[in-house]
Amino acid sequence: MSQTLPLSASAAPEYEGFVGWVLGLIDSLGELGVGLAVLIETFVPPIPSEAILPVAGFLAYEGRMNFWGAWAAATVGVLVGALIWYAIGAAIGRDRTRRLVGRIPLLDHADFDKAEAFFARWGARAVLFGRCVPLVRSFISIPAGIERMRVWSFALYTTLGSAIWNGIWIGLGYAFGPTIKPVLEQWSGLISNIAVGAIALLVLWFIASRIRRRLRDAAGGRDLQPEGD
Repeated sequence: MSQTLPLSASAAPEYEGFVGWVLGLIDSLGELGVGLAVLIETFVPPIPSEAILPVAGFLAYEGRMNFWGAWAAATVGVLVGALIWYAIGAAIGRDRTRRLVGRIPLLDHADFDKAEAFFARWGARAVLFGRCVPLVRSFISIPAGIERMRVWSFALYTTLGSAIWNGIWIGLGYAFGPTIKPVLEQWSGLISNIAVGAIALLVLWFIASRIRRRLRDAAGGRDLQPEGD
């Protein structure tokens, strides 16, 4: 039997602009769509799960999504993505995996190095706690695979950490549903315009910072090259 929820799906209101589009998209994709979005974040980290999971929680509050189904799908999505990176790290080793990460658009070797340093400091616990750290959570599986951490321990820590993290963010969306709903009903158009502007600025900042870092690294590499005779 499905969970009893505050609103029926038939009573779901229509929201304007970008807010309405995002809610409608995730609503149409359903719980499996939430899991797929979180899986994609494992390989495209600029898409933050913190922006997806509260939406799922709010839709659960409205009765348009099952809370526990969204939570389970998101947790499975994280586990599948983590196991893929674990297998890649174990199969091709550190150097080639580092080069692979550096070739992913908008990512660079520093992202790999950050996850590697986090794992070196905390060991197996990094797999558990790393699920709460942006970018690190996407790549913490790689050093775990390279170091051949026991796969069952890796899967357990990954599931536990992601289950807690996903539950927090979906729960926030659900818990604040009574507060968010009347605001969106009245101001969804204005909020949509603000959200689009903020997202555009963040994307531009992220791209610009990554391009600037790559240019700086490339210039540093040329400076280190020995001069010809």
